[in-house]
Amino acid sequence: MSKNKIEIIRVISGVYWVQIPDANLRILCACPSDTVKHLKKRGLIDIIEKNGVTYETGPNAILLSDTLIQNGYMSNLAEFPLLQMFYSQGMLIPNHPGNTGEKPILIGTSNQIKAQMEYFYRGNYGLINKEEILATGVSEEVADYLMHIKLKFAFGQIKTPDNLVVQLPINELDKSIVIKNGVTIERTDHNTFLFSYEGETAKVSLSLRPKEIYDPPYYLNYHKLNRDYFSVVHTGEGDAWDVNRPCMASVVIFQGKVYLVDAGPDLYNTLKALGVSINEVDGIFNTHAHDDHFAGLTTFIRSDHKIKYFASAPVRASVAKKLCALMSLDESWFHSFFDVCDLELDTWNNIEGLEVKPVLSPHPVETNIFYFRAFWNDNYQSYAHLADIASFRVLEGNIFKNTETQNFDAQLKKVKDDYLIETDVKKIDIGGGLIHGEAQDFADDKTPKIMLAHFSRQLSNEEQQIGANAPFGSIDVLIETHQDFARLAAYQYFKFYFPQVPEYALQSLLNFPILTLNAGETLFRKNTRFKYVYMILTGLVELIYTEKDIENTLSAGSLVGFYIDDDDTMATSTCRSTCHVTTIQIPVEFYLNFINKYGLAKPYDQLEANILFLNTTYLFQENISLPVSLKISQHMKLHQVHSKTIWVNTDLADLYLINKGNIKLSSFVNGAEKIETLKKGDFFGGEKNLVGFKTPFSFIEDCEVWQIPYDILVNIPIVFWKMLDTAEQRKSFFTA
Repeated sequence: MSKNKIEIIRVISGVYWVQIPDANLRILCACPSDTVKHLKKRGLIDIIEKNGVTYETGPNAILLSDTLIQNGYMSNLAEFPLLQMFYSQGMLIPNHPGNTGEKPILIGTSNQIKAQMEYFYRGNYGLINKEEILATGVSEEVADYLMHIKLKFAFGQIKTPDNLVVQLPINELDKSIVIKNGVTIERTDHNTFLFSYEGETAKVSLSLRPKEIYDPPYYLNYHKLNRDYFSVVHTGEGDAWDVNRPCMASVVIFQGKVYLVDAGPDLYNTLKALGVSINEVDGIFNTHAHDDHFAGLTTFIRSDHKIKYFASAPVRASVAKKLCALMSLDESWFHSFFDVCDLELDTWNNIEGLEVKPVLSPHPVETNIFYFRAFWNDNYQSYAHLADIASFRVLEGNIFKNTETQNFDAQLKKVKDDYLIETDVKKIDIGGGLIHGEAQDFADDKTPKIMLAHFSRQLSNEEQQIGANAPFGSIDVLIETHQDFARLAAYQYFKFYFPQVPEYALQSLLNFPILTLNAGETLFRKNTRFKYVYMILTGLVELIYTEKDIENTLSAGSLVGFYIDDDDTMATSTCRSTCHVTTIQIPVEFYLNFINKYGLAKPYDQLEANILFLNTTYLFQENISLPVSLKISQHMKLHQVHSKTIWVNTDLADLYLINKGNIKLSSFVNGAEKIETLKKGDFFGGEKNLVGFKTPFSFIEDCEVWQIPYDILVNIPIVFWKMLDTAEQRKSFFTA
């Protein structure tokens, strides 16, 4: 039997490997985070030896998804696939057997190619000149220092990636484009492509089905994360090439609050394994903009509130430019997704009692390492997170090597002294090579516990004399807690739900036990009578509506069963935990007595109807905690609109959600009318603030629409992103 000329391998959902051996073409179709790890696990990247050089095989082309974000996940993160081609395969290394003169090929829409090239450029260099560095507010001396480091790592010149990658736009439907050596590609539909070679064809679709996700390359066991007074949870010790472990990262718990140190790929799965929802994260401390520490930032777009973002100003600017380039947004939009908190370099910054000092570390992009401390008894307890650092070998031999005209002894001494500050626990990057640290530099470090990270190999005997690596989820407690932070949080939640209820009544709710549920436990089933109402304190539960094929995820702060009353005690959905969950379990009879006693049942009926409706819509069904849904529902205003009424979107500052009826959007482009019909659950409005294009809305029949203030929604990242994305797609459709 003859072998196919075009071979297609499904890597994971939505990601394919298309190879045409006779044409020397290997195409990676879609590149979500950690794609390189998946390719290695599937054997599609292998290790070979040629001319005495050991190096990797892999793709030599990337087909980008038409849609950047699918089901909440980024589809196009080409940084590490390109780096694997340039360096692991040797395509960019002089005199390397993998360097044949051919360049990687990037295929996709013009917009996605442009976004990926700018994002890759920023990932390589961060801020690209002294002016951009000075714009962050640092001194001339610091700006010169950062430019010196940057140019040393860049071998003296910052180059745009345009000359490194072949860009192949494919924008039109049913138009065949030659990739190379007789292989062609044709777009047959949105995100669907047809490959042809010597009379043979093969088709791939890069669209995820509803609820489908990009699977992580490894399985993480479920853990119950204690809310300590001050502790460090080790959530990643690997690097971007380690197929079995998450990238270097940590979680710092302080006074029960959850802070992340860096946000690597597959962050959502990491948090879920720890029993933490996105909405529970109080802030993130970010070291730099490389994808293995940055890619998880896109996860926070799925939050229902702005997460605090902590970094020095140069790092923040570098990260903001890269993230907004990836999303094709102006840099100012970064503040729409994060509560930005710039930290002062080389200074202890007080973050609600937790002291944090960022220190610059030599790296190709702006990078700060972090020191954390808190005073207890008679001294400070401290943790140091050193990613990504440079080895003393590279610092002495390249970055700070003295010349006839320049002496760098002071700069070299400061960096070494910064790295070797004694702490109680220190995690260090030992990735080696030109841009990472080495364990032997810390052989004389006085820190009693050193954790080794940022590698994908076995530790040597010498390295094991210096430090150890930590299993996922292991914890170092620096200050034990003697408080019940879960119950303190529960009090704040109950106070939010029942502000008019006397204090002693709230205390009665707090007197019920706090339970820990394992992942996969059922809290209640559809069409059964509620036995309990649940206040979710940590973790995630999902409500499953089988008849509507809808799953609503509820996070910490959600009071499941909030609107139960005497006439409504039957469950309309099934509720199950998706990770370890802590909850206060309140008997339903007690809860009914409580709401009746304080006259709460009737006022909640309309709120219940509003929230249940919101839960069925694309805009509000994902990762919206009940307190946020409640706030939205309290500000919803219903309008009755007669048939044949015409509104214009540029007059509509707020968002409108269709409760009943159909609405037609229309616009004439080049003499042809383009039409979009909206139905119940769809939304319009807000374009005036978002993208600024004019489209009339015709009410085909009598309609009911909910008006929701824009000022509320703009502070809910997941809702705001969906509004912005829909507005951009609508603008593109009606103006193309």
